[in-house]
Amino acid sequence: MNEQIRAREVRLVGPEGEQVGIVPLERALQLAADVDLDLVEVAPMARPPVCKLMDFGKFKYESALKAREARRNQQQTVIKEMKLRPKIDPHDYETKKGHVVRFLKAGDKVKVTIMFRGREQSRPELGYRLLRRLESEISELGYVEAAPKQDGRNMIMVLAPHRATKAAAVAATASRGGAPRDRAAEGSVGPEAGETAAAGDTGTVADNSGE
Repeated sequence: MNEQIRAREVRLVGPEGEQVGIVPLERALQLAADVDLDLVEVAPMARPPVCKLMDFGKFKYESALKAREARRNQQQTVIKEMKLRPKIDPHDYETKKGHVVRFLKAGDKVKVTIMFRGREQSRPELGYRLLRRLESEISELGYVEAAPKQDGRNMIMVLAPHRATKAAAVAATASRGGAPRDRAAEGSVGPEAGETAAAGDTGTVADNSGE
């Protein structure tokens, strides 16, 4: 920037983006001084390097504001977890399916875990059948991002909201008067639901109710 530039000549761009052309560095510095602006290299690897006349302090401030706004408007990736047993009671299944539906409508992904115990481990088809049933019943809201996979005593499947579902969740959040909330930083929402939130950009929330 300014006197730190070492090139003999530069391709100069005016403060409004107009092309001035290739000029000696001394001339570019003089033009910058004449309008009380900075001479800033915007493409130092070009030959000759491209420099622009600008208020560098104002540029940095506006860039920081834009970055802050982008972070505020960025929806955090959240993964909720729902645990089921392969021989789950019909009422409990409907309750947990309701949680999955609520998570998907909120724009969150859901890790569905089937927990096998004892002799149940010899009947993996029970868990697979249950996951496929859940997949078909929530198909209007989401899709299978990771197919059912056996992991030790558990079978895991990951559901993700359709693009339209997620867009509706973002729009609903915005209509309530704010940017998408940072769910990963919300903390515990109460032992009744059995939900906890992990720190960081990606949260995993477990719902162990009704097991």
